[in-house]
Amino acid sequence: MSERLPDGGVQVSPADIEALEARWASSWNPSEVAERLAGVDAPWCVAAGWALDLFRGSQIRAHGDIEIAVPAARFTEVRERFTEYVFDAVGDHRIWENATSEALAATHQTWLRDPCTDNYLLDVFREPHDGDVWICRRDERIRLPYRDVIRHSADGIPYLSPEFVLLFKAKACRSKDQADFDATVPLMTRRQRGTLASLLERVHPGHPWLAALSQPF
Repeated sequence: MSERLPDGGVQVSPADIEALEARWASSWNPSEVAERLAGVDAPWCVAAGWALDLFRGSQIRAHGDIEIAVPAARFTEVRERFTEYVFDAVGDHRIWENATSEALAATHQTWLRDPCTDNYLLDVFREPHDGDVWICRRDERIRLPYRDVIRHSADGIPYLSPEFVLLFKAKACRSKDQADFDATVPLMTRRQRGTLASLLERVHPGHPWLAALSQPF
């Protein structure tokens, strides 16, 4: 990402949120995304709440959208699968429709839009990386090979491992994030819980989840 956001873009105000959420009502599910991306070599994966459902093996709550992560330099491989749609860049409460290369370079979040309905279908995070090494957006010192951060569901759908999903959720810690933490941590291995605790201590020292992770499961 560049340090300066480009000019233009549409400002999203608090009054626009409800209408924007309605435009996500027809977003895809993980199976639909996986079908679209079948055969893509880039190490993409489902992220956020849907990733935790894939880890647990069942959906425990409704989702307002679906997010996937892909190495930034390999975004084109994903983009080529959606030629009938357009990608809007998103950042700092602004939307750059049909994003230019400048807008893409300045942001990391990209929304796939159906130009016929103006509805959004998929949220793509273009993530920092060093070749085949994943770099955490929260702390660039956290670097791991993609094989260590991506897991696969029983149906073969790639998803971000839960310890990393929960690290991202820890920043806002909304009610849905707390619900995801409570439903997921008991199913994680001791090693995964230990990794999450170490990551929280580094990125969010003193986070309330640390006390829960110290308890036996």
